[in-house]
Amino acid sequence: MKAKKAKLTKQKPSPKKKKQIAKKKQKTQKEKKKNLKTSPSQSIVSQKVSERETSSDVKELLDTVHEYSIGHEIANSVTHGIGGGLSIAGLSILVTMAVLYGDIWHIVSSAIYGATLIILYLASTLYHAIYHTATKKIFKIIDHASIYLLIAGTYTPFTLVSLRENSEWGWYLFAIIWILAFLGVGLLLLFPGKFSGIRVAVYIIMGWLAIFVANDIRGAIGTAGMSWLVAGGLSYTFGVIFYLWDRLPLNHAIWHLFVLCGSICHFFAILFYVIPSHTK
Repeated sequence: MKAKKAKLTKQKPSPKKKKQIAKKKQKTQKEKKKNLKTSPSQSIVSQKVSERETSSDVKELLDTVHEYSIGHEIANSVTHGIGGGLSIAGLSILVTMAVLYGDIWHIVSSAIYGATLIILYLASTLYHAIYHTATKKIFKIIDHASIYLLIAGTYTPFTLVSLRENSEWGWYLFAIIWILAFLGVGLLLLFPGKFSGIRVAVYIIMGWLAIFVANDIRGAIGTAGMSWLVAGGLSYTFGVIFYLWDRLPLNHAIWHLFVLCGSICHFFAILFYVIPSHTK
């Protein structure tokens, strides 16, 4: 009996159980083969999808950052590169004239205006000259931010010198214009690519605020000084037509020339009618 029991305990699994075990093994082997067959193809497909996504992302980035041909970008860089050189010379002239014919208000306001001129033209030149996409994207933001700074910088001599000496609006306008400038710069830096409508509205509001104190400015700098100021504003305004005229060859470089003319007009208004205004 004991021998029989020992034999029973060492008995092999029943045929039914063997079939179940065999089926499980076959199933496992099939799954392994399936995985071996499908995983390479899946990886290839996923790789292709990721490549397509990457290429589309790069294309989108190139479309938004590389807006112009290489020749067009060279023209853009040269036009505002000239502006950068003139701005450095202009800052030296303004500060020298302010030291000779003005006081601390003339010196500080001239330095602020000249510095914002240099920042704008330098940022624009580098943005258009650089081709590396990531770097170009950074300088595009800096370029757009510097526009706010230049608008506020241009107001500064008129508010801290001309209006401060002849009107109660000097400090108010100075505060408002720089708050708007920092608002615009903040939106660009903190939310790049967003709130474009608000940012454009800030540009427009800053540019047109001078209308509310036009009579006070005219009384401070005279008709000739006001003519230079208006001429600069008109140059910027007409230049926008070429900025938006995408089909025109070198339209952006032409826009740069109008910007340069506007800056020169405002520079002469400050040099000849703001800095020496207190001696009249």
